[in-house]
Amino acid sequence: MRVWLATGYIDMHHGFPGLSRQVQEVLRRDPLSDHLFCFRGRRGDLLKVICHDGQGASVHEKAGTGRFLWPSPADGAVTITPAQMGYTNGR
Repeated sequence: MRVWLATGYIDMHHGFPGLSRQVQEVLRRDPLSDHLFCFRGRRGDLLKVICHDGQGASVHEKAGTGRFLWPSPADGAVTITPAQMGYTNGR
């Protein structure tokens, strides 16, 4: 499994249809693959993650106690390890 970060930030009101469209158009990936696709809100303390388990897709939210480290939009699509998903800057 790969973990993909959508660089920059998105409107956290997006549900699966909006996030799925971002995966297809921006990351150029299939949102129904076995990868995780992560999106960060403007403040940096909330992530939304799309995952597909082979039977259906779901969107999960993860709130941090600090700000999630995130690449700049100039970095393009970035992959990380599942362990790196937990990295935050403390407040």
